[in-house]
Amino acid sequence: MTVSLPRTAVFVGAAALALSACGAAPDDASTTTDGRSAATATSAEAFGGMDALVKAAKKEGTLQAIALPRDWANYGALIDGFQKKYGIKIEVENPDGSSQDEINAVTSRKGQGRAPDVLDLGSSFALSAAQQGLLAPYKVAGFADIPEGQKDAKGRWFNDYGGYISIGCDAKRVKTCPTTFADLLKPQYKGQVALNGNPTKSGSAFGGVWAASLASGGSFDDIQPGLDFFAKLKKNGNYTPVESTPATVEKGETPISIDWDYLNAGYAEEFKKKGLDWKVSVPSDGKFSQYYSQAINKDAPHPAAARLWQEYLYSAEGQNLWLKGYARPALMTAMEKAGTLDKTAAAKLPEVSGTPAFPTEAQQSKAKTVLGQGWGKAVAG
Repeated sequence: MTVSLPRTAVFVGAAALALSACGAAPDDASTTTDGRSAATATSAEAFGGMDALVKAAKKEGTLQAIALPRDWANYGALIDGFQKKYGIKIEVENPDGSSQDEINAVTSRKGQGRAPDVLDLGSSFALSAAQQGLLAPYKVAGFADIPEGQKDAKGRWFNDYGGYISIGCDAKRVKTCPTTFADLLKPQYKGQVALNGNPTKSGSAFGGVWAASLASGGSFDDIQPGLDFFAKLKKNGNYTPVESTPATVEKGETPISIDWDYLNAGYAEEFKKKGLDWKVSVPSDGKFSQYYSQAINKDAPHPAAARLWQEYLYSAEGQNLWLKGYARPALMTAMEKAGTLDKTAAAKLPEVSGTPAFPTEAQQSKAKTVLGQGWGKAVAG
């Protein structure tokens, strides 16, 4: 595993995607001989079956993705696996971008050949994209096995992998590592506590604020205590606005990082090779679990490849590759029942207890609005 920056960097254009900027209407490669268009196919079956989808995707030859770091939940192995299996080149623009950057790329490049085909969005951002009419309805073969509440009924988005908000800590720089949100308020952690980006743009940072809310008397209906927590953390000098990345951890700039457990666990593995002792704990007072969501751009320049990518991600092969990256795949329960789950990888997941609960669509939309209005004020100064 190679560690790079997490998905919260500011959006930049990618020269690697200097493809045609003309209209992105699907060509003959995306249409079957009997006139079925991949751009409107709502399932592989509706396109004539997997063989037809594979054939059309290979003719397109390219898949344009965005904000997929190779070290994020084992995406490097997923990208390599898809390319090897189908011979389709994946171009990844702005791998360290945020969920909002992905949406911005779709809206600003509508009708252009350089628009992203597929998206991997924080859950609240997927809801927003669907509400804006940016996503194509599509149901993968395993759609029925995705738990209720973790997918859009029309198939415009569906959860892919997830985890718990955790606290990562450099045990060589921090004498006693914090294990709860209450610990983070202690004066000994002055200038050491960071988030993975801005919560109004980054799904992981958004989750961090929500976890802090749950730890501070909040709920899925009330994220305000999370903003109040960070305001207090900022006031007492413990919060640092530096975006936590593997690079800032190695430099000692962000020795305590609030992030997803699968990212912190992956970093721990890599940091160990560099002499860092990175401890990871899921805080008992703010246990927040969330998934990211897959989606297809409604105006995808390569609609067949986009749909084939989804089928690959939700195959046993794809789901187990996420699992090897310490992330919990959406089909984990179904695969366990079917006997297709990688038990060795599952045994390495960070330990948690209890059954995770998830906010509803309405609760996520409300929380996103509250964050957008109050985050700047909470950490100003």
